[in-house]
Amino acid sequence: MPELPEVEVTRLSFASRIAGAKVLNVAMGKPLRWPLGCAVSSLQGLNVIGVRRRGKYLLLDLNQGLLLIHLGMSGSLSFGPALSPPGPHDHFDCHTDKGLLRLHDPRRFGAVVFVPSQDSPVAHKLLGHLGVEPLEDGFSADAFAKALKTRSTAIKQLLLAGDVVVGVGNIYASEALFLAGIRPTTRACRISKPRAFKLHAAIQQVLKAAVALGGSSLRDFSNAQGQDGYFQLQAMVYDRAGEPCRVCASPIKRMVQGQRSTFYCPQCQKP
Repeated sequence: MPELPEVEVTRLSFASRIAGAKVLNVAMGKPLRWPLGCAVSSLQGLNVIGVRRRGKYLLLDLNQGLLLIHLGMSGSLSFGPALSPPGPHDHFDCHTDKGLLRLHDPRRFGAVVFVPSQDSPVAHKLLGHLGVEPLEDGFSADAFAKALKTRSTAIKQLLLAGDVVVGVGNIYASEALFLAGIRPTTRACRISKPRAFKLHAAIQQVLKAAVALGGSSLRDFSNAQGQDGYFQLQAMVYDRAGEPCRVCASPIKRMVQGQRSTFYCPQCQKP
């Protein structure tokens, strides 16, 4: 599924182009994960102020309210002046005077939700539990290390939970743990402060590299301009089971944690 780097790459690919646009009309396709939360006609005439990101949500700020957009498992956004007619997997078309914003989502786990403000109950339900942003100044190494000491769950599972730090999805958790030399099954509370600091730095390094490379296009991800990402081509462990470690040449191992595949090097990553 699209993870934080893919969502940020998507935001960067259309935010400046849609800013200041006026909504002409909105059309919905098949039902998505959650209802829109308003009549489509009520969005007509509103102006797009800008586009932010919170975790894996895109926040389309309007002059009255905002749209929370989640790409789900297989969703992608496109934005352009002349897109093709909507197909069976196109479920949200927002026509503006600067172009058409479209959500394409074959599995329909994505969502577009209108809320009157970020303080509204619906917005709080979707966003209120999210941890700190890993690419912002609020992501403190010291606070991260202290938070790990309060949890007994496996570190990989903690990273995926998103309540300590948000958006470190499956691909990038495996990569950051490799870079930090930490076994994915290590209990968070057993990670020393120096190792926690190393993991903190690794999370930021991996996510920044992924954004710079356009994210990972493992299946069908592309940004709002239709461009693929290339981070997967330099992955150290993710999806490389049986292949030699790029550092020590030991075979990369795969295991399942919480129904998600985890990849690691048994030599480079210590419990």
